[in-house]
Amino acid sequence: MTITSIDIPIEPSGVARGRAMVERAQWAAKAFATYDIDTVRRIAKAAAMAGEAVAGQLGKDAVAETGFGVAEHKLLKNVACSIGIWNTYADQDFVSPHVDEQAKLVSLPRPAGVIFALTPSTNPVATVFFNIMLALLTRNTIIISPHPFAATCSVEAARIMAEAAVAAGAPDGCVQFVETPSLPLISALMQDPRVDVIVATGGTPMVRSAYRSGNPALGVGPGNVPVLVDASARLTDTAARLVASKSFDNSILCTNESVLIAEAEIVEPLTAAMKREGAVFLDAEQTAAVKATIFDGDHFNTAWVGKSAVAIAAAAGITVPAATKILVAPFDLVVPEEMLAHEKLCPVLGMVSVPTAARGIEVARAVLRIAGAGHSAAIHSTDARTIMAFSTQVPVLRVSVNVGNSLGSSGIETNLAPSMTIGTGFAGGSSLGANLRPDHLVNHTVIAYNADASVPMADFAGIQAWEPPIGHTPAYPYASNLPQAAQLRAQETGIAPPASNSVRYDDGTDEIRDEIRRMVIEELRQILKG
Repeated sequence: MTITSIDIPIEPSGVARGRAMVERAQWAAKAFATYDIDTVRRIAKAAAMAGEAVAGQLGKDAVAETGFGVAEHKLLKNVACSIGIWNTYADQDFVSPHVDEQAKLVSLPRPAGVIFALTPSTNPVATVFFNIMLALLTRNTIIISPHPFAATCSVEAARIMAEAAVAAGAPDGCVQFVETPSLPLISALMQDPRVDVIVATGGTPMVRSAYRSGNPALGVGPGNVPVLVDASARLTDTAARLVASKSFDNSILCTNESVLIAEAEIVEPLTAAMKREGAVFLDAEQTAAVKATIFDGDHFNTAWVGKSAVAIAAAAGITVPAATKILVAPFDLVVPEEMLAHEKLCPVLGMVSVPTAARGIEVARAVLRIAGAGHSAAIHSTDARTIMAFSTQVPVLRVSVNVGNSLGSSGIETNLAPSMTIGTGFAGGSSLGANLRPDHLVNHTVIAYNADASVPMADFAGIQAWEPPIGHTPAYPYASNLPQAAQLRAQETGIAPPASNSVRYDDGTDEIRDEIRRMVIEELRQILKG
């Protein structure tokens, strides 16, 4: 089906509905901010267990709904972002005061408040689970805005965790979700001054819109991962890791390898080892055919996001074994005009040969000048000097060593913070310079005593800053997802609600809405093309 134009329904009540959701989230945040650590842990664990229980089914649902990736691999990510997040942070305390008697400081964790989270179509359930877990661990409330192409599975994921959290004692409305994403609703939520922080996981246009919304935002930049294999690498292990990583979930993680840079003297044995693992190396004619298939002019054709190597080869007119996991496309020069040097969210791996590891480092830098600065890179080597040179000279904030980068830089197969949101820092134009963690959603009020030793510090031992809630927090007075929410509020307060078509926006709103519209329409056009 080829589409030439798209009409996106505009929900007249979108703005009023968004305001009601934020009001409900604020109400819940006020209550949640008083919870003690034991109650918070009980709530977070309950949500994690509920997510783990449906991780497999929701992985299948995500593939069925979006057409992206591999269900078994989504299961792994969904587990990692539910019970895996709980296991990672179960012993960490983002709630209780910390007293430093020597420095005479008392640090009081203060949750951000209301989080608005934009989630992607590529990792929908895992990102929803991840964002909710971080919010619950830090006593924040959260409103999930799913990608339109993954709305059903994302809403179900959020609903399951929300119900488990409330049943364990969380305040009603601590987890909310947009069931039917619409442009006015998303725009209203992004710009509502009562939203304390936006977490934007997705494409560059959406992240930039979040930054320009007027609210604090934590966003990410694009990946384009270079991976260097030098002459000291253990090639059998390296080949297995490269193929497994590039084929994981059909390469839709932004941490997947983009360009393989191999030292010339090991190209032949590395190629042979990768072939044994399921890689097919393309000749010049086949490389041109695959490139023409997955790139539409000067940009990646999103119709091939998360599609299998076999499907891509077939579309390019190439016959490959049914067990093929990735396609390796050699090319000569890393320049912007060479599309294989750009990010590819599918199991097609560009490859260049270099005479030395030092030259390989220069090539990796060239890859990141095209795209992906600040994101991540990988190296397979046993030479500490080369690893250090690579890490200091390549402008990224995480370097995976002797591990597949898909799960390495995302923290699933390394001891980095496990995360679905990979900050690219200053180099990548991101406010976040690390993998998103719970502590990024907490500020601290610091009680600072006179540093003079003659001025005593009070004894805070035994003083409880936060108390366990007495029973459950009462239910919110009315559901924010009901159309009459604003009218009910007007009846109770005597203040008439503003008409949804008379809402005034700050300067720049039209541009933000237009940018969101362009992004959604372009994705629809590309993914539904064919």
